Amino acid sequence: MADFKFNCKHCNQKMQCNENMAGRQIQCPACNHLITIPAVPGQTADHKPEVGNTWATILPRATSKTPPQE
Repeated sequence: MADFKFNCKHCNQKMQCNENMAGRQIQCPACNHLITIPAVPGQTADHKPEVGNTWATILPRATSKTPPQE
């Protein structure tokens, strides 16, 4: 996938990321606001933002395990 460029909507900091990161939330390195990476230009019809995932803090899915019975 190709990279695309976007700006922080709070401070206009220029950033760049891979297309598959669109919809994820990150902290702007310049102003520290939490921002959502915008949809890739030209692909907004299929854009489905991810909720709760960030670049460095994607948590594994919880698995329910029952303790062994004695």
